[in-house]
Amino acid sequence: MTELLAVITITILAVISPGPDFAMVTRNSLILSRRAGVLTTFGIGLGVLIHVSYTLLGVGLLIQQSLYLFNVIKLAGAVYLIWLGIKMLRKKQDSVLTDNRVAPLSDLAALRTGFLTNALNPKTTIFVVSLFMQVVKPGTSLEVQIRYGLFISTVHIVWFSLVALCFSANMFRYRLLNMRDWIDRTFGVLLIIFGALLAAASQPDALMML
Repeated sequence: MTELLAVITITILAVISPGPDFAMVTRNSLILSRRAGVLTTFGIGLGVLIHVSYTLLGVGLLIQQSLYLFNVIKLAGAVYLIWLGIKMLRKKQDSVLTDNRVAPLSDLAALRTGFLTNALNPKTTIFVVSLFMQVVKPGTSLEVQIRYGLFISTVHIVWFSLVALCFSANMFRYRLLNMRDWIDRTFGVLLIIFGALLAAASQPDALMML
């Protein structure tokens, strides 16, 4: 029971902390649509399952012990976030429809954006690996560990779906849609900052974000 409570508490605290996932869901919900925001959320949930899968397969221990491997993952995530940020900053007006609506993002593209944002996020790598290596007991059955992984993914989906529903509400979108260029620039800068911080940071302690 103590292990379960620890998994639940740490997961909730980690998920609600602001980061690239929050930025992407908020941006897509505000600028695009509720559907795009929710699909981005499900992509994030799939990304979490990638982290859980390689951790359960034992690769998480290798990542935890290998500075080189962790830095490769960190650099890939940094490059992706910076690329997304630059893409938002360079967004052209011809991608915006003339009747105050924004050109839609395909379902697959929204899902892919959420997936890559999370799957390449070293913060999630540290969180999942730390949780399974330091909180979950070695004697915990594989079935229970899989349930923990599904729980972590579900919490991500539920939380970010709420974020998507909130920021796609008409009271927000109608007031902010005319500022979409500035919103894109703001989130673009935020993603570039996230990426730059990742690229510049040294290997963090596994417990840093807990």
